[in-house]
Amino acid sequence: MSNSSANSSLAMAHKAVRQLQLEARVSRIKVSQAASDLKGFCLQNAHRDPLLMGVSSSDNPFRPPKSCSLF
Repeated sequence: MSNSSANSSLAMAHKAVRQLQLEARVSRIKVSQAASDLKGFCLQNAHRDPLLMGVSSSDNPFRPPKSCSLF
């Protein structure tokens, strides 16, 4: 292995170690706790969710346009 490729390989290894150290410091919670928190958030905010509650026709920007006819 040449000197430049060894330096490159060493630099990549140092970069990987730094990344792993950063990831090791991230605080984590259990998946069950995260799921419980997410479920609680969804239940608390369900009354504001337009996918669950629907959108009134006056507030819906995607409603079909009304056609006009002249007699």
